[in-house]
Amino acid sequence: MPARLHVDLPLQAGLELELPAGAARHVQVLRHQPGDVLTLFNGQGGEWQATVLQMGRSDVRVQIGCHDPVARELPLAVTLAAVMPANDRFDWLIEKATELGAAVIEPLMSERSVLRLNAERADKKRAHWQAIAVAAAEQCGRTRVPRIAAVRTLAAALASPDGGPDAVTTLALSLAEARPLAERLAAADAPLRSLRLYSGPEGGFSPAEEEALRRAGALPTTLGPRVLRAETAPLAALGYIGLTASVAG
Repeated sequence: MPARLHVDLPLQAGLELELPAGAARHVQVLRHQPGDVLTLFNGQGGEWQATVLQMGRSDVRVQIGCHDPVARELPLAVTLAAVMPANDRFDWLIEKATELGAAVIEPLMSERSVLRLNAERADKKRAHWQAIAVAAAEQCGRTRVPRIAAVRTLAAALASPDGGPDAVTTLALSLAEARPLAERLAAADAPLRSLRLYSGPEGGFSPAEEEALRRAGALPTTLGPRVLRAETAPLAALGYIGLTASVAG
């Protein structure tokens, strides 16, 4: 199977270009040779066939071939606004949320957050998470890479939701007076085109945060009688949302 690589560059048939450093290293590691065929995508839709023209010590030159307008995205745009779990579990969450089709992933801090980042560390983490999303999109066949938003507090996210003030269906994973996810999706305006999902930290949202979410229009939503981990719950929700949306589409 040809290597599948994301390149943040304009692509068109017949164009010759040098691959960005990260993509070039990938091709070098896989020991591709001139004449080998690669698959490239730039997040603008579909993917492109490319042929290796030249392999240097650290650079790779390719020629872009035909475009395949293949579409593998969900029929609705899902923003996952998740309070970051401790350790490196958010890395894993980013990878799996990308595979499951999230369009935007917004890292949040809340009252009960274990992981708290200052501005400098947050910027470094954001770049690291964006690279994880790129790698996951390359692996799973997505033609668009989810955008990793800036790290901020839950209060800031509620005051100014990422993506602007446009009306979307907003859900908050909760154990307090919540309705099942299937019921929330069935009650949404059809066809559902965008959804914002809030997911809490270890220990869940505080009572004050639960109230703030409700005031902001987030509907309390449950995934069932079991208590899932902070990194498991949003992925379970994404999986169900993706399956339901794909069947409905």
